[in-house]
Amino acid sequence: MDLKSEDYKEIEFDDDINYTSDISEIDNHSEFNESEKTYESFEINNGVKKPNRLKRFLLDLIFYAVIIFSCVYIIPNFVLQRTIVEGKSMENTLSDGDHLYVEKISYRLGLLKRFDIIVFYPYGRDHEDYYVKRIIGLPGETVQIIDGKIYINGEVLEENYGKEPILDPGRAVQPITLADDEYFVLGDNRNISKDSRYPNVGNVKKENIGGKAFFRVSPLNKFGPID
Repeated sequence: MDLKSEDYKEIEFDDDINYTSDISEIDNHSEFNESEKTYESFEINNGVKKPNRLKRFLLDLIFYAVIIFSCVYIIPNFVLQRTIVEGKSMENTLSDGDHLYVEKISYRLGLLKRFDIIVFYPYGRDHEDYYVKRIIGLPGETVQIIDGKIYINGEVLEENYGKEPILDPGRAVQPITLADDEYFVLGDNRNISKDSRYPNVGNVKKENIGGKAFFRVSPLNKFGPID
């Protein structure tokens, strides 16, 4: 059965009404979204979300405080420190005014070896005076100097760090047996060095060691690891 023209127009008109209704629903939904955004903006502006910003700020503040504390206190006291050589007792290896980096881990872990260069406090940590010397005798060993030669446990120590032959053996003219926490140290410039040969320095206790010198940063023409 054919539709009359009037019926066709009526159908078209009805479709338009339905379409217009759909558009209205979309517009209403958009208005709802805008309302949500407006409410969210109201929340932010009125401090509802400000605690999150405050939390992030506090976390950042704690993070940077930890970094500053590590740089100012932990690293210099327990890891790494810069030291300046004073005097000529370590020539020709080190010179007066050399700037060194000293690491503070080896001696704590018992990793110091013969011929390592250490920084120590001859009069205890309560005094600011420190010396830079080379380890010759290790804990438990017996050290003696005879005719300019160093003996460890009765055997001649083969080494070439000394600038000159030793003229004064000091207290090492007699055998010196080191305790389990003691080291015997000498300066490389041995005839002017104040070291374990003399009673005012004596054997170096582990508790008085400040660290192991391992790197020279100044002067620049000697920049690099030290031996």
